[in-house]
Amino acid sequence: MNAWPVQDAKSRFSELLDACVNEGPQLVTRRGADTAVLIHISEWQRLNNAARPSLKSLLLSDIGRADFQLPPRGAAKRRAAIVT
Repeated sequence: MNAWPVQDAKSRFSELLDACVNEGPQLVTRRGADTAVLIHISEWQRLNNAARPSLKSLLLSDIGRADFQLPPRGAAKRRAAIVT
């Protein structure tokens, strides 16, 4: 992965974009510290889809299921009717 200082990334953005498409992810640094990574859109879509489970997988998984106490039915108190 190539490292690009932020000033070079800004001034040569089309080169940065071409390098991302042809060579893979490109790292952008600011004052020597890793700041951002430019990746190809197909890689972004793959990562984004992998991070977001489908509704089907959520319903079939054990994640989020917990044993909690449900109040007994009919134990709720009702408000008295207001007569006008």
